[in-house]
Amino acid sequence: MNPIDKYLLNQKEPYQSIMLYVRSVILRTLPKIEEKYNYKIPFYHHNKNPLCYLNILKGTNYVDIAFVQGVFLQDQFQQLKNHNNRKQVRSMQVKSLEEFDEHMFVALLKEAAILLDNSKKAWNP
Repeated sequence: MNPIDKYLLNQKEPYQSIMLYVRSVILRTLPKIEEKYNYKIPFYHHNKNPLCYLNILKGTNYVDIAFVQGVFLQDQFQQLKNHNNRKQVRSMQVKSLEEFDEHMFVALLKEAAILLDNSKKAWNP
C-alpha cells in the first residue's frame, strides 16, 4: 500500500470519506496531476509544482483543502479561508460531504491550475 492510501485509510470518519472523495474529484478533474506524499500528507502537483494538499489541522473538526497559491484565488472564490495568517496558502474547510460544493471545487481546481501554469515560481506568480 502506498503512503497516501495508508494515510487516507487511517483517518477517522467523516475525514476519511471526505478526503477520499476530494481525492477522486482532484484526480478526475486534472488527469495529469501528480499525487505525492510530502510532509506526511497528500500533495497534488501540477506540472511538477505543488497545487494543493489535504490535511487535518490539530484542534479542528474539518478537512483542510489547502491551495498553495490560494491568496491569488480568494477574491474569486470566497470559500477560501486564511487559517493562522498564512502568507499565500488559502484553504477550504470541509466538515461533511453534504456541505462540499463539487461544482465550485472543480472550477477552483481549474483556476488554480491555470494560475500555476502562468506563474514563474511554485510559491509566487
